[in-house]
Order: sequence, then C-alpha cells, then structure tokens
Amino acid sequence: MIKFLIKGILRDKSRSLLPVIVVSLGVFLTVFMSGWMKGVFGDMIDMNANYTMGHVKVMTRAYADNEAQIPNDLALLEVDELITRLSADYPEMEWVRRIHFGGLLDVPDENGETRAQGPAAGRAVDLLSADSKEMERLNIPKSIVKGQMPQQQGEVLISDEFATRFNVNIGDEISVLGSTMYGSMVVPTFKVAGTLNFGMAMLDRGAIIIDITDAEMAFDMADAAGEVLGYFRSGLYDDELALAVRDAFNRQYSDANDEFSPVMQRLRDEPSLKQYLDMADNMSAMMVMIFVIAMSIVLWNTGLLGGLRRYTEYGVRLALGEEKGHIFRTIIYEALIIGSIGSVVGSALGIAVSYYLQENGIDFSALMENVTMMMPTVYRAKVTPELFYIGFIPGLLAMTLGNALAGYAIYKRKTAQLFKELEV
Repeated sequence: MIKFLIKGILRDKSRSLLPVIVVSLGVFLTVFMSGWMKGVFGDMIDMNANYTMGHVKVMTRAYADNEAQIPNDLALLEVDELITRLSADYPEMEWVRRIHFGGLLDVPDENGETRAQGPAAGRAVDLLSADSKEMERLNIPKSIVKGQMPQQQGEVLISDEFATRFNVNIGDEISVLGSTMYGSMVVPTFKVAGTLNFGMAMLDRGAIIIDITDAEMAFDMADAAGEVLGYFRSGLYDDELALAVRDAFNRQYSDANDEFSPVMQRLRDEPSLKQYLDMADNMSAMMVMIFVIAMSIVLWNTGLLGGLRRYTEYGVRLALGEEKGHIFRTIIYEALIIGSIGSVVGSALGIAVSYYLQENGIDFSALMENVTMMMPTVYRAKVTPELFYIGFIPGLLAMTLGNALAGYAIYKRKTAQLFKELEV
C-alpha cells in the first residue's frame, strides 16, 4: 500500500505540491533559526567565557563581592600552589591566571614630558609561555592591526583606536599610571609592540594587553592574581560538569567566614549569561513548538481543502466497502510520506544556509559602535548534529496533525449522506 500511496503522491501534484512546499518552508525556518540562534548565543557565551568568566572562575570572596571595581588588593595569594592543587583535583580542565587593572595611559614626548593621556582598561595574560593558549583564546593574533606580538618582557599591545588618536607608533614607550596590590602609586613603562582592534567598543577603548609576569612586577603581585580561570580541555562549556566542579571546590576550599578564602563561580552564575544560556537551551524547543502550531493550522486548512476535493473519491471507496478507519489511516500514511519529503528538503536547505553563515557570518559592526556589552560584531550560525533531525519533528508532527484534524470529518459523515451530497 505504501508503494501505491507514493505513486499517487508523485503523480497527483495538486494533492502533494502545496503541502510539500509548506512543510519544506516550515522545516527550513525551524532548522535555520535553530542553527542561527545556537550560533549567536554560542558566540556570545564563548566570548564572555574567553575574555572574562572562563568556564569556571576562582576569586577571593571579597574580590567577588567587589569585582566591578577590580580590587587587586583583594587578590588571590599563593596562586602557583592553588593552580597545582586545581590541576591535580580537576585534570579535565586547564587553569590560567588573569590580572585586570585600570589607570591612565601616559604618552611622553621626546623630552619625556606628558604629551597625551587616556583611560586604560588593561588585562595581563600569559603571552610568552610556549604552551600558553591565551593568545588564541583571546583572538589576539587576528586582532593585531599594526606591529607584532610581544616577543619579550616589557613589550605590550595597545588599542589601535588609542594609538591613532594620540599618534602612538610601534616602538614608542608608554607608561601606565596605576597602583600596586598594596595601594602604592606606580608608573611602569612599556614598549609598544603592536596595536590591536577586537571589534568591540567595550574592549577597544584604551585597551592594553601585557604579559602576566610584567604585571606581577609592575603591580607588586608576585605569586598573586585577581582571578584564576578554568576551561574545559574540550573547549565546550558543560554546565552540569561545571556545577559539579564548583560545588566540590567550594566544599573543600571555601570558608564563608573568611573573606580572603577562594570561592569558585561557574559561567552560568553570571546573571546576564545565565539568561543567555537558558535562552540557548530553550530556543530549539520554542522554535519547534511555534512552527508545529503554525504549520498545523496551515496544513489543517490545506487538508480540509484537499479533503473537500477528494470527497468523491472517499464516497466511491466507501461504496466499494472500504472502512472509514482504513481511509483515515491512508490519509495519515500520506501525511507521513509528504511530511518526510518536505522535512528532507527543508532540512537540506536549512543546513546549507546555516553552514554558509557559519563560514562567512554577517558583520553588524556598523550597528554596534556604541554598544557597551561584550558582544561579537560578526554573527554566525552553527551547524550541530541537532539540525539533522530537529526539522523532522515539526515536519512530520504538523503534517500528521493537520491531516488527522481534516480527515476526522470522514467519521462525522454518514455514508448515505455522503452519497447524496456528491450524487455518487
């Protein structure tokens, strides 16, 4: 019977063409929007993890309470020992030190007098170690506009916007007016190795990137760090595993009565990121539900119109002795076949478009010049294994539901009344 139904669907275009187009369009939108949302939210989450939060983050309790102020006087001490213990307890993660600092960038003239000053938002990461992944994690090599990566201690990278505004050239010396971990004023001097542009206003305004060892010496933070970030070696954030790591660490090392004891937070503990993660988790289900409801209504109407056109056919089949239940089942089988065809076509188109946007992306930098949130300027879709089957849920379910609702009218019609109406 399946072979017979397939032949009927292929030969009678008026019966199948419109439903296949509707299903294909709905499945395409479901697959594409799911891939697009996964990519957008995934990029935002990865960016915040790479630049600020890590997959998990260790700070002192006092530092965590005042994190927005970058209180390096409340930083972690004996960080080398802490990282050794973390690496032993959680070998599935990579642990890195970060120091954030603020101050004024001072640009001297040929006489050593201040020529220009601007606010600095700096971060110290491991730039010079051979096995460090920090440069790739922060996308520094691709963000360099002029110059090169620091090759030795004392060399730094600064914002290209700052360098252009104050006419700072590669090889010039600049100073940072800041304070040490113990509150003393300090004015370390560095040599500009290159300029960079992350494409985000929040990072590009007065940004300065220095090596972690330079920051330790400049700000009197030997064996100290504001934050210790942990990243899963797979590169993918696992919320359940991060929760288990956080809880295990806090039970063992954190003391609620000691403000200088370490405390661990996971990525989802950041309020704004928690919202993004929840939306990313629920987006696919929301898209499927919306398109199942919308497509079911459209396909219900399509099925009703097709059913009216085929009432004569149903009357003849009833006159020949075919049961109503058998006719209804053939309608459902046809819906499954048409839904499968539309789902395959729509999924293929959705995955193709998602793959194209994954490789090329869409640049929204012109619209985000004044955005202060940490958001990417190029948005990309993401092709995941989920996209290969998620379209079949609305494709098959909506088509089957629509035809089932339309075909239910067969049971409400009496055979004699159907004969009389159709003059069979």
